[in-house]
Amino acid sequence: MARRFRGESDHKVDAKGRVSIPASFRRVIESCDPDWTDGLPPRIIIVYGGDTRDYLEGFTIEAMDEVDEKISKHPRGSAKRKAMERLYSAQSVEAVVDDTGRIVLPAKLRDKIGLDGMARFVSSGDTFEIWKPEAYDASIAALDDDGYDPDVDPSVYLDGDLE
Repeated sequence: MARRFRGESDHKVDAKGRVSIPASFRRVIESCDPDWTDGLPPRIIIVYGGDTRDYLEGFTIEAMDEVDEKISKHPRGSAKRKAMERLYSAQSVEAVVDDTGRIVLPAKLRDKIGLDGMARFVSSGDTFEIWKPEAYDASIAALDDDGYDPDVDPSVYLDGDLE
């Protein structure tokens, strides 16, 4: 299983779409790229598809290999397989982390989520999300509408779905 991302942080996005990846995220990206060695840039996959997503999702190479394996278990040509292939293969790009720890987010990806001055990197287990900070804050507020009780310590949910 791939290592886990931890934490969240905001980073400036320049006019060319360059943004620094959090240093702790870079260590996970390096360790989960089987082709990475010192002196070579590590790679990630950024999924930008999905009409209901307000964020970009970053996958390590190992995490994406796991997704590809799960997709391949579905019958070739099935609707579910086609939908997953479109999201995780067609609507994704490979990005290379440069020697200063930055990636370039193409304009198409920035435009999709309305990203302009700042990007918020948010860990999500073996993947991470890139959000426009205001959209992320709104998504947290919306958890209340989805059955989440903000007055309860979320750790109570660790042992099962307590509704």
